[in-house]
Amino acid sequence: MKNLLITGGAGFIGSHLVRLMVNKYPEYRIVNLDKLTYAGNLANLKDIENMSNYKFVKADICDFEKMREVFAEYEIDGVIHLAAESHVDRSIKDPFSFAQTNVMGTLSLLQAAKLAWEGNFDGKLFYHVSTDEVYGSLQPDGGFFLETTKYDPHSPYSASKASSDHFVRAYHDTYGLPVKISNCSNNYGTYQFPEKLIPLFINNIRHNKPLPVYGTGENVRDWLFVEDHARAIDLIFHKGKVGDTYNIGGFNEWKNIDLIKVMIKVTDRLLGRPEGTSEKLITYVTDRAGHDLRYAIDSTKLHEELGWEPSLQFEEGIEKTVKWYLENQDWLDNVTSGEYLKYYESMYNL
Repeated sequence: MKNLLITGGAGFIGSHLVRLMVNKYPEYRIVNLDKLTYAGNLANLKDIENMSNYKFVKADICDFEKMREVFAEYEIDGVIHLAAESHVDRSIKDPFSFAQTNVMGTLSLLQAAKLAWEGNFDGKLFYHVSTDEVYGSLQPDGGFFLETTKYDPHSPYSASKASSDHFVRAYHDTYGLPVKISNCSNNYGTYQFPEKLIPLFINNIRHNKPLPVYGTGENVRDWLFVEDHARAIDLIFHKGKVGDTYNIGGFNEWKNIDLIKVMIKVTDRLLGRPEGTSEKLITYVTDRAGHDLRYAIDSTKLHEELGWEPSLQFEEGIEKTVKWYLENQDWLDNVTSGEYLKYYESMYNL
């Protein structure tokens, strides 16, 4: 049996990956390690929590001695590392937390893996999941991020992720640790904490609350359906080249304001309102500090080497996503606590 440690497995992307791996590989033991901070939610995994090949461990990746214990107790031979602080606005307000979790937490895991596997790296792998934000910003007609694009992070969040990427590569180059890295574009889909744009706006449309849009809404993002991302991680983990980096994108660029208007139409329709009614809720707010203009990923390498491609067009994916949030309003209400609402309102000065 392969003993696979997935960090951050109670979060948005992590829970989709854990579910995929538990169901697809019954011969593996999947150890889901999560600190269960505000965005970690075991309710995301209710459907698999009693599976015989699944184990949950509540722990902080920054606790190095605990990480060593986990590697020893479960005889871990593979890691997929997703645990991270991931919200840019939070990083601007609290950069220390992002450096602690994303940099020191990753270093803690790397060192635990190195010590556990030292002397015999055969059959071992440390897979680090990162972001396209490490590459900086593109101009409207400025091409795409490639695996070879120079790093140019502009926020404390992206700087912390860039640093963690460098540590992973350093452990490969210095110690021979077998590693892989992927950098993905913006994810959307079910079980996403409502500080992120799509679930936040669906929830606000539902409650007729303001839809805060930074600047003029002209910033461009490439959107990737989370289940497609999980499939890509699975492929890279099993078939990607050790020491390589793979970019994962949806080939799906949208200006923020255009995406918001599509989302409004779909949500209004599913709520039984005339399409576009909720456009009146759009509220333009002061632009985010260091707000990158455009992200766009070229996933050609992933497609040509491993055969991956997105399974859904955005319109189909957003319909599926909105429908899920509206049909799971208890989930949304449970994670949208009073404390979070206060934070959200102060963030956007609403």
